[in-house]
This record gives sequence, structure tokens and C-alpha cells, in this order.
Amino acid sequence: MNRHFRHTLLLGLGLGLGLGACQKLDLPPTDRPTDATFWTQPSDAANVLTTAYENLYNSEYFFFNETLSDNAYNKSDVNGSNARNIAEGAYGTNQARVTNEWGYHYSGIRKCNQVLANIDKISTLDAGLKARYIAEARALRAYQYFQLMTWYGDVPLITTEISVTDAAGLARNPRAEVLDFVLKELDAAAADLPVNTAYAAEDRGRFTKGAALAVKARVLLYEGRWADVVTATDQLMGGTVGTYSLFSSYAGVFAPGNEGNSEVILDLQYLYPSRTYSEQRFFIPRTEGKLICAIAPTQELVNDYVMANGKAITESGSGYNEATPYVGRDPRFAATIVYDGYKWQRPDGSSILIRTVPGTGDNSIDRADASPTGYYVAKYFDPTADANLNSGLNLILVRYADVLLMRAEAKNELGQLTSAEWDRTIGALRRRAGFTDGAALAFPGGDKAALQTIVRRERRTELAMEGTRIFDLRRWRTAQTALTGYAHGIKAGDPNVDGGYLRVDQRTFDPAKHYLWPVPQRERDINPNLSQNPGW
Repeated sequence: MNRHFRHTLLLGLGLGLGLGACQKLDLPPTDRPTDATFWTQPSDAANVLTTAYENLYNSEYFFFNETLSDNAYNKSDVNGSNARNIAEGAYGTNQARVTNEWGYHYSGIRKCNQVLANIDKISTLDAGLKARYIAEARALRAYQYFQLMTWYGDVPLITTEISVTDAAGLARNPRAEVLDFVLKELDAAAADLPVNTAYAAEDRGRFTKGAALAVKARVLLYEGRWADVVTATDQLMGGTVGTYSLFSSYAGVFAPGNEGNSEVILDLQYLYPSRTYSEQRFFIPRTEGKLICAIAPTQELVNDYVMANGKAITESGSGYNEATPYVGRDPRFAATIVYDGYKWQRPDGSSILIRTVPGTGDNSIDRADASPTGYYVAKYFDPTADANLNSGLNLILVRYADVLLMRAEAKNELGQLTSAEWDRTIGALRRRAGFTDGAALAFPGGDKAALQTIVRRERRTELAMEGTRIFDLRRWRTAQTALTGYAHGIKAGDPNVDGGYLRVDQRTFDPAKHYLWPVPQRERDINPNLSQNPGW
């Protein structure tokens, strides 16, 4: 359960060191955390490092990232830091999520820079532990810069402690320079980090050699450096940088009782009741969450789940029947999406039939706070959460399934997706998911374009509701297609409009400006040296 590390993480947040999340590109105070009287004990380095883990990622961003994509719709104008505005293309330089995420990542960078600048002052720190702490801080900092360059492009590259005055004069470094820094830092960190099996149970959740290399693989994937992705996944699949494998059950990967399972490479650590999040109240059925449904899966996502024979619902011979649309689908569908007629298991052992078509009760689309699409989410529901749905379930940032998907995509882009490669990547994922039809498990063949469609669909459904879809659309440069037009819900509307599938939101994605978020206006007001992205 990784309790010791998660408890230490909470303690680190309460030390009064002035290390809380900042809302601008602010940097550490010059008195308390950098004073020579503080950096004297090994525990000082450990405690500041744990505050850097607090900024690894944010539960709100993790879940609401799905509503930025075509996977889900946020009907709320408030929840998710106004993520709905971004999805609709109706946002500007002061948008809450755009502004807050910039500050969030720089807060994490600041904490890492503090560790790296001051750790040498602690003469009693064991040399091996010191090397590991440095490697952890470098990996954490690289992850933050990866997020920043992905959203904003050029960003200030800060690698040392600097004054507030200096910070107010910084310019943006070219994205290529930031990318080079991220890759080199991840390599350097991986060299000094232990493999996952070398950590004691109480330290699980920290960066490992495998985690650093898996993040590197994702960076390379986003850059389209396919041969390098293959090299990185070779390491991760070969067992030399850690021990990872697919967990036996797809649904079980996300169950509270299986935290830290064989598939987890990097995750966000939580511990009830000390460190929790409550976003599940926004995506489970209304009767269970008792709040507005702000993360509702779309019909577009539902349509991309293949049939049990591996065929897309639009393919001849798929067996898809629009009158019984949820019968005979990919086994991962019911482990992820709650649909009309779904049998929901309650924490007390009882169950409830979820009805979402109009007029069927408290979970139906005609209820004001219910899902407007007719779908809810099952993945990441925590039955051990308290009455207010505060959960201590860890959130997985990178899992072994993604490594297999990265490899399959890279191999296909290189024209090297063979039957053998399919079998060890997508074939393995489908076997674990519970597919039994030989047609679904066999290599489908076809040219690169046809296989690309299959690989991308597989990525979408395997990782649905895990916050990665928006990044895929952006790196594939398909966002202007996927995010322009209507997002839909179940077939319960005017049959003469979109075949009766409900229009729930109209979206716009302008490729001339929306592939990069704007530099927050608040930052530019503080620092006029920060240039702005095109179109903003």
C-alpha cells in the first residue's frame, strides 16, 4: 500500500517551509528553506523532496484532461478549472486551467531546484542515498518540463535557485532546448535510480529507473522519434531496467486492493484519510456521486470500442446491432463505461440497475445533474472511499500497457509491425482484456495506414479515462478534426438530426493557435520578457 511514503509526503507538505503551490512563476523565499540552518540533516533533504512529489501531477488535471478531448464532455462551467471552455475553443490568456497549470509545474520545478542546490550542505547524508535523491529530483523536474513544453512550447528553463527579481526578467527558452534538457535529465536520472524491485515497500511510488525510461519513451513518442521509442521499449520489455508485466485483470489494474501491481510504472500516491481526492463524484452515476456529472463519456468514445471479434462497429461482419449496442463489445468497455442497463455494484455488496434513457429515473439524461451523454465512468471508482467520496486510490501516470502501445505504434510507423510484434503488444493486451475470438487476437494485416487506424483505436480504448487522449490528438495533429463539431450522447434525440444521437456540445479547434496554450497573461504582466504564442 506504500503507506510510509504517502504518509511522509503528507508530512512534507506541513513543514511550513514556504513550499506551497504557487500561482505564478515565483521562486523560493530567500530565508527559511535556503537558510544554512535548515539544510543540515538528512531528513531535511527527504522532506523537501517529498514536497516535490506533491507536484508530480494533479488529480483534477488527471481526470478532467479527458474532457479536453473527444472522450468526454464537461457540462459544468466551473468544475475542472473551466476545462469546458478549452474543449469548446472559447478560452483566452486568463483561462483558469491555462494559468494554474503553468504555476503548478513551476512550483514543482522550484522544489526540485531547492533540493539540487542545497543537498551538498548535508555532510551526514549517505552517499548512495544522496545520489538517489538527486536522481529523483532530476526526474521529477524533467517530468514537469515535459508537461510545460507539451502545453506551451517555449518556456523558461530554470535549473538553479534564482531570486524573484531574476525570475521577473526571464525569457522563454526554445522548445527544442527544453526537449534536449528533458531527455538528458531522464537519462542521467535513470543511471542513478534503482529498479522497482530494489525499493523497499515503504518507498514505492518514487521514481525508479524504469519510470524515468518510460517517461522518456513517452517524450520520444510525442516527438515521433519512432526508432528511439523502439529502443526505449526494448529496455522496458527486456527486464533489465525493472520488472513489469500486464496485470492479470484489466479492471483489477485500477482496484484499491491491487495498488502497486506489476503493471504500474509511475503513479500518484494517495493515502486515506490523510491525502485524498474527490473527483470520482463527478463521473460515477448521479445516484452514487450525488453531484453534477461533470465528466461524461461521449458517444464518439463508445463507438470506438470494437466488437468481441475485433471488428469495428462499422465493419462488415462485425455483428453490431444498433438496437442492442452494448452487446458483444470489447471486454474493456464494461470495465470502463457505465451505460443504460449497466449493473452497478455498490460498496455494501448490493447492486443497482443504471438507466440513462429519458424518463427512467435519477441517472437518466433528462435529470439536470445527470450525465448529458447517457454514459458514466466505472474505471477508477473506489468502493473504499468515504461517504463524501474522498478516495486514497493511487492514480497511474504510466503503466506497462502503455509501453506495449508505444511500441506497437512506433513499429507500425517504421513499417515493422509484424505478426510477432502484434502478438507481444496489442495481442497481449487483448488476451489480458478477455478477448477469446481468434479473429480479434490474430494479426489483422493490411498496409501501414490501415494498421495505424487499428493501433490508434486500441490506444484510445485501452487508456480511456486515463487522461492521455488529448495529448495523442495533439501529437497526431488530428485535433482539428476530432475536436471540431458536435460531441454526442446516446440515441435519444431527433432521429432527423445526427441519426438521433444527442448533440451535447459544439466544439472548435483552431489549428493555427490551439496546438499551443497561451502563456498566461498574469505571467506576462509580471514579466514583460515572456513572449506570446502565435494567435494569442
